[in-house]
Amino acid sequence: MSLRKGKSFSTKHGPDEKPDTSIKNEILKQTQNEKIPCAVAFEISKALQISPEKVGKTADLMNFKLTKCQLGLFGYQPQKKIVKPQGSINVDVKDAVSDALVQERLSCKQAWDIASRLQVSKMTVSGACETMGVKIKDCQLGAF
Repeated sequence: MSLRKGKSFSTKHGPDEKPDTSIKNEILKQTQNEKIPCAVAFEISKALQISPEKVGKTADLMNFKLTKCQLGLFGYQPQKKIVKPQGSINVDVKDAVSDALVQERLSCKQAWDIASRLQVSKMTVSGACETMGVKIKDCQLGAF
């Protein structure tokens, strides 16, 4: 779900949704300035043994901004996105991305899985996607 400028992140989830207290407390312990980096959200997810999506939703309900996407797609200042197309793409990465496409798109989870399986960085996979013109969708935290 995307957010239009000037809107509250919590509006993505409806007026009756409330942040989970245990997740909220952990977010407050590990963040500052109402921003939560992607890596921290995943650390919280792992520590609490919950899905990253629940952490992202709680952050939204707290009106915390998700930052520093580990794929380089959002949350960097001033340019927002830091991933760049690659001059050349590792053939194994290109094939893995092509094989994992659903409706010409790659999910964030699939991008992470490819990076892990091929032992390359997440940014290598997202950079390959930039070069190939492939959009990454379905952020595991719910940012996009």
